[in-house]
Formats: sequence, structure tokens, C-alpha cells
Amino acid sequence: MDFSIYLPSVSLDCVIFSFHQQSLKVILLKMRGIDRWALPGGFIAQDQDLNAGASEVLKLRTGLENIFLRQFHVFGAQDRTGPEHVRLLVKQKILTQKEATWFLQRFISIGYYALVNYEEVLEPRPDEISEACSWVELDAVPQLVLDHEQILAKALEHLRKDLHYQPIGLNLLPEEFTLPELQTLYEKIIGKKLDRRNFRRKMLSHKILIDTQKRRTGLGHKAPILYKFDKTKYLEALDRGFQSSEFY
Repeated sequence: MDFSIYLPSVSLDCVIFSFHQQSLKVILLKMRGIDRWALPGGFIAQDQDLNAGASEVLKLRTGLENIFLRQFHVFGAQDRTGPEHVRLLVKQKILTQKEATWFLQRFISIGYYALVNYEEVLEPRPDEISEACSWVELDAVPQLVLDHEQILAKALEHLRKDLHYQPIGLNLLPEEFTLPELQTLYEKIIGKKLDRRNFRRKMLSHKILIDTQKRRTGLGHKAPILYKFDKTKYLEALDRGFQSSEFY
């Protein structure tokens, strides 16, 4: 690979969140021939805007365009590159010795997180140094390479903060959902249980949900009502200080 087309010492790491079957999930790559997992990432071309580079990484992994994408942190620890990790990649013939020279330089990495609707994503695609690309439940993330555990933790920290300011539910839930599903999403993001009646009362009081007059069928108990977001009112609520902390 010709790395001269990329900006030296700058990389991207992306945390791609989705919500499916009552679980918050992220996309991880399994390194080829090594029992190590990593966040998807890449480099920025010399003639490419930073956000465009991140969008390209996301499209390669998910097949999606125009998705919610947010820059959240820059990671620049002096020892974050990890020469032992690069040597292992050479040993496993994942990288050539020439390619290793590029990876051994000091990198700062710009962290992005993305929110995608699980149902819209095609089978996640691995890159040239990976053998698998999979959705992994946040509660079951394996050991990650380099500082990727720190990057993931920081992304989740920002996701929690952004519940106050960004249309998180609008981007993670399918178009129609139940209040229990919405509550579970909040609980998975903030990491604690919420009072069901209080959550329901507060959420409905904001007038951001539309009753579709349909119900979720096929469950073993009373079929819950299906709602969808009133997008205009949801964004207006965020603008005037919609606070998720009201629910916990």
C-alpha cells in the first residue's frame, strides 16, 4: 500500500453504535491470524477533509452514507502507537516490513462516534488486515488492541452526555418502537435502571412521541403501543434544554 497519499502521524478511530434486541452494540474488527480485536479506523488522504475521511471509514464498514457522526476526542499519548503490536503484525505477515515503518511513527488519533440503525446496516465488512467485522454487545467487548478500550470508554462517556443535546434515540431506534424499548436504550447508555412510571410520564410530557395506533404483536404479554418520534418537536425539545437527567 502506498501510504504517501495519507497525512503522516494522523489517524481516525470510529466507534459505531447501534441498538438491537435490547442491547447496545459496537462494530469491532478481529485482526487476521491474531486473537485481538480493534475499533474500525483509517487514515486521512492528503486532499481529504477530516470529516470526509471518517465518513469513508463508516461507509466501508457499514455500507451506509449520511449517518449521524460526531467527533468526540483526540488521543495523543506519546506511547499509544505500540511497537510490540506492530512487530506482531509483521510476524503474522499482516504487514510487510516496509508497511511497518509507517505504523511505527507516532500517531495522534481523532475519535468519532457514529449512530446507526441496526436494521439498515448490511453485513459489516472487514478491512485488509482483518478476518472478521462483527457487531459485539457493549457488555461483552473482548480485549482490544492499543488504547482502543480507552477510546471506546470515552465515546460512551460522550454518548451519555449527548443524551441531553443530540437526537440519540432518533438515530439508534427503528422508526417505530415501544416505550419499554426506548427506556432500555436509555438504561444501556447511562448504565442504570430507570423507574418505568417516571420515565413514561416524563417522556410523554415532552410531546415528542407520536402514538401510531399500532401495537407490538407476538409478545407473551399485553401488546405495547408502538410510537415514533415527532422529529420537529424532538429537535425543538433538545434546543430548549431537553434533559434526559429528568428520568434518573
